[in-house]
Parts: sequence; structure tokens; C-alpha cells
Amino acid sequence: MRVALFLTCVNDTLFPETGRAVVKLLTRLGVEVDFPMGQTCCGQAHYNTGYRHEAEPLARHFAEVFGEYDAVVTPSGSCGAMVRELYPRMGERARAEGRGDTLAATLAPVVPKTYELTEFLVDVLGVTDVGAYYPHTVTYHPTCHGLRSLGLGDRPRRLLEAVKGLELVELPGAEECCGFGGTFSVKNADVSAAMGADKVRNAESTGADVLCAADNSCLVHIGGTMARLRTGMRPVHIAEILAGTEEAVTV
Repeated sequence: MRVALFLTCVNDTLFPETGRAVVKLLTRLGVEVDFPMGQTCCGQAHYNTGYRHEAEPLARHFAEVFGEYDAVVTPSGSCGAMVRELYPRMGERARAEGRGDTLAATLAPVVPKTYELTEFLVDVLGVTDVGAYYPHTVTYHPTCHGLRSLGLGDRPRRLLEAVKGLELVELPGAEECCGFGGTFSVKNADVSAAMGADKVRNAESTGADVLCAADNSCLVHIGGTMARLRTGMRPVHIAEILAGTEEAVTV
């Protein structure tokens, strides 16, 4: 199996350690991971703000860069959802507008082989115990794209429950949005901030050391709220937890 890491813009720019954790984890599980240097934005930001046609060249480029691989793995539920849920819509819309089937045909091969990290681990590799060690109390926030668009279900929880040393505690109101929503947090700042504060208060009530999620864009929003409210919690991407070992503990 030839596997490519699609790191995404946010992770590449702000959280490269998440990408390193994914490579470390998959390599430990016997997967050879490639990082195509031609990868760029998947077009999610453009599409979600109404620049649908401007997102099409980025989608085509994604298909070209990742088309030769057997699987594409991303540590981002939102970008994974862009490929899996919205790329087919882009192709259908182009067809409906009388622009032919070219876009749909270009995007179709890459859609089913693009996986969010926890999906790939559980569904493709067939593992839940990845040999991780993380000696902390953790609560898990299921992000909106992972929960509603990709249907990740209990896959992340099953992976966390198998981590040695980790105590997983239930997050009240777990399925409620954290308030980030990309440009929503800019256009509706007051509402976004209130939703973020609710999420952080719920997380604090668990007594956990760490709030974990599978998408750093949501963790940026939650982490910023934690800092403003002066909590003692830390936001950590699930890849960094799963990459931890007793020999090299990820804090």
C-alpha cells in the first residue's frame, strides 16, 4: 500500500508536530508514508466562503498530486470532509451548469481513498491498540466535520481507550459545536466566543488535564478560549497522543 500524508494548510503552517506524529505513528505500525511536496490547499476555505469556482483548480490539483497513491491520510476531519463530501458536489454542480463531466471524473478516483487518520487506523489497518502510552487524564471533543460529515463515531474513543496510562473521561455536551466553524468565528465572533466558553467550561468540569480532538482548527479556537479563561487544561491533537510511547512520552 502506498500511503500519502495530506497534512493540510493549518497543520503545515501552525502544527507541523501533528504531521510528524502521524508519520511516527504510521511508521511504527509498518506503513510507509510519503509526503508529496506538491500538495497545497484542498480548497475548503474558498468553497465555504462562496468562491466555489475558485476552489475547483485546487481540487483538480489535489487529485493530480494524490491520484497515484492507494490511500491518502489526513489528521483533519474538516479537510477530509472537503474531499469526501464536497468534491463530489463540486463535480455534480459543474455537470448541472453544463460544463461537462471532466471535473467529476477527475475528482472521483481520489474521493473514496481519502481517510481521516482515525478512520484509516480502525477501518483500513484494523487496529485500535496502536501501542501508545500517554499518562494523562483526557477528555475527547468530537469535531463537527468528523462527527457529522465523516461519521467517525466511536473510532477515536476506541483508540484512546486502548492507550496505556490514559484515563478517558466523558465530556458533557460533547456533540455540541465548539463555535469555531472557520469564518463563522470571524463573522459571528460573539456567538463563537460564547460557544467556545461553554465548551471549555464543560471540559473543565471533567477534571481532565488534556482536551483531545482530531482537528487542530477546532483546537486553536478551544485552546485560545482556555488561555483567555486561564484554565489549566491543554488542547492536544489525537495523533500526538497515539504517537506517544513509554520510551518517548508525548507531553
